[in-house]
Amino acid sequence: MGKPEFLHYFSQDIQGIPVPEKFTFPFCYEPHALSIIASDELQHYLQHQSEWQHNFGLGNSSGQQVIGKMFGVLVVTDSSGTPGYLCAFSGKLAGTNAHKHFVPPVFDMLQKDSFFLLEEEEINEINRQIATLEQDELLTQLKTDLQAVTRSAEESISHFRQQLKKLKEERKQIRTIQTEILSASDFQLLEADLIKQSLRDKHELSVLQKDWKSGITEIQEQLDNYHGRISLLKEERKAKSGLLQTRLFEQYLFLNKKGISKDIRSIFEQFNQSVPPAGAGECAAPKLLQYAFLHQLTPVAMAEFWWGDSPASEIRKHKNYYPACKGKCEPILSHMLDGMILEDNPLLEAPKAQSDLEILYDDEDIAVVNKPAEFLSVPGIHIQDSVYTRMQTAFPEATGPIIVHRLDMSTSGILLIAKHKDAHKFIQQQFINHSIEKRYVALLDGIVAEDEGIIDLPLRLDLDDRPRQMVCYEYGKKAITKFQVLSRVNGKTKILFFPVTGRTHQLRVHAAHLLGLHTPIVGDDLYGTKSNRLHLHAAYLSFVHPRTKKTVIFEVKAPF
Repeated sequence: MGKPEFLHYFSQDIQGIPVPEKFTFPFCYEPHALSIIASDELQHYLQHQSEWQHNFGLGNSSGQQVIGKMFGVLVVTDSSGTPGYLCAFSGKLAGTNAHKHFVPPVFDMLQKDSFFLLEEEEINEINRQIATLEQDELLTQLKTDLQAVTRSAEESISHFRQQLKKLKEERKQIRTIQTEILSASDFQLLEADLIKQSLRDKHELSVLQKDWKSGITEIQEQLDNYHGRISLLKEERKAKSGLLQTRLFEQYLFLNKKGISKDIRSIFEQFNQSVPPAGAGECAAPKLLQYAFLHQLTPVAMAEFWWGDSPASEIRKHKNYYPACKGKCEPILSHMLDGMILEDNPLLEAPKAQSDLEILYDDEDIAVVNKPAEFLSVPGIHIQDSVYTRMQTAFPEATGPIIVHRLDMSTSGILLIAKHKDAHKFIQQQFINHSIEKRYVALLDGIVAEDEGIIDLPLRLDLDDRPRQMVCYEYGKKAITKFQVLSRVNGKTKILFFPVTGRTHQLRVHAAHLLGLHTPIVGDDLYGTKSNRLHLHAAYLSFVHPRTKKTVIFEVKAPF
């Protein structure tokens, strides 16, 4: 068997670097030395190739849309045991899926004359027909006419009703006056005439209403005709889109080491009873593993890195390594990696047990603790040891939720505990009212030019890559942080953060994001670069005590 087309052998000397015994756990990893060398060689290719053009940004925007991209490398061994590597990109690159340096997609929907492009063109033609109808000048005129006629009808009928009301009042006055003047027989004749007038008025109102209704109905029928044609086209589009999606799902068949192939719909249904999200199966990792299994290559290590400018909503750093995304890739990779021996999942490993949890203050209502980094505030799915469980043990008489607020697992510092429901409610209301003063110390991995300022970037969960957060002006929740620089030393900035709101990962995202400080916190493995720890510490907390109603202040120096 010849060398697989897309297999690259290392150009650097890798003798002395052992092949790992366990495959990379893709959702939390430190790149293996072979993965780093493979990534370096791929990055050298990206810097110097001239086969295609794609604007990654990188300070050289040529008028094209800037699109940074995730690239992946998969270190493999061939049939003779010789190490090499495969390369892939997520999505498409330079408008196509086909590049000689990169493995092909699991299914190339962009291939010329593919059923996807042909059926997509049919759907696009329906979209054009819908757009033509919706933008038709006659439709616009009919909507305007309907509004004008409806308004005129309401005004005309309202005016006529006022006239009838006036005539009714006049008839009432005539009855009152004439009942004392006329004889009984004459008054009876008058009453009969007044009744006829009333019936005539009601008849004229009915005729007027029918006339206006007729005019409105005529316009409404023409509008309904347009809307009906549009609705039929939308139903046709929906049906075609559904059939196309189903047919696409059938084309995405993923292999694993055992030789078992599953389509993408079955994978997601069995994993979490969900429908595959848009773009599932187009990420680098599934492409790499699929090619390896198809060509009898043995996967030994994998890494993915970002190349180019960061998207506006996310935080991606040029050349930084990132784990596989959860929303799109976790179900697929769970199937594809079945039967392989993986590195341990660090997320399931309990942190080293803290021998003592420092209690800064303790009375009958509250306690204040100094939470160490990499220690949970509340129990997780797999790890129970936490501030909450420790407080239950330390204060068995405590009732209620106990935890009033939380710190990220990686963040150290002051955490407030309520020992009973009344204290919890009293303090929680202060958090809701933003009357509690919080202050965090952080060390940022770069120089921040401004001495102080305010960051206002709304945040929401990245549904495709939990627990990462992203900036979103449409659906994000308001998130505001004040900051003040303390010092700038050795290319790093020590800073104070004053969070006005308390969103998940707020300080981490506001520090790292391009529209924030564009300088991640040292050791931030989600939005920056991993280090010995996340250099973020809750250093100061001021609040009103639930019993004394006096302001109390707690302060703990940052351990970095």
